[in-house]
Amino acid sequence: MKTWKPIAAGILSVISGVFIVWYRSGELISVGSSPVGIMLGIIAMAGGIFAVRRKVWGLALTGAICAIVPPHPWGYLIWTPVLGIMAVVLVALSKSEFS
Repeated sequence: MKTWKPIAAGILSVISGVFIVWYRSGELISVGSSPVGIMLGIIAMAGGIFAVRRKVWGLALTGAICAIVPPHPWGYLIWTPVLGIMAVVLVALSKSEFS
């Protein structure tokens, strides 16, 4: 039976991944920091897409875990890890819906 959980998890993961890539790419340009944060954001977005499509549960879970990483540790966009945590819970609860 298909539920709303994978779709909600995918949307949360994609939103968090977009904010991570957005902030980290600006930081990379201005400060010259490491591109690891950008890669984590891209993985979060890819995992969100797979969660919405209900394919490859492992990648959807990996993307949701990567969405937990805060883009800025000092308060700016600090709410994005909450989205990642909710995505992890929803992906884990909907494991049986993935092919």
